[in-house]
Amino acid sequence: MASIAQPVARGFSSVFGLLMVGTAIVGADGLAVVVGIVGAGAVAVGIVVRPAATVAVLVSVSAIVVSDQSYVFAALSGLCAAGYLVSRYAVVHGGFVLDHWPTIVAAVGFTFAGVVATSFPLQVPWLPLLAPLAVLAIYVLATRPFLS
Repeated sequence: MASIAQPVARGFSSVFGLLMVGTAIVGADGLAVVVGIVGAGAVAVGIVVRPAATVAVLVSVSAIVVSDQSYVFAALSGLCAAGYLVSRYAVVHGGFVLDHWPTIVAAVGFTFAGVVATSFPLQVPWLPLLAPLAVLAIYVLATRPFLS
């Protein structure tokens, strides 16, 4: 069974990688397309050399920056990047991680939260000052059951 799982996981990781690069350059032209081609090449190299998968994600982020992509396509590219990295690095264990519900729910949930957060055009310059306090509050609430 492990002999079948590795090619399937590599195939899924390649599909996610190409979707990641494709959604990063939708509607782009010029330099963004060239960066996207480099990203697709990194996805192809990532089939054989696992660290190239990380390079492919970084190149995809660069394509998003260069193309000034909309937040929806950037979020979809990020979701595909999460699926790409999880499925590509899961091959080392001979399994396939994307069939685990916590992985799927976390990836889709954070993508949805990011899209919702960026869809509201808030003009509150002091809001980033609350982020460290919110992170501290979340940390305290998350660790509270373990500290008693």
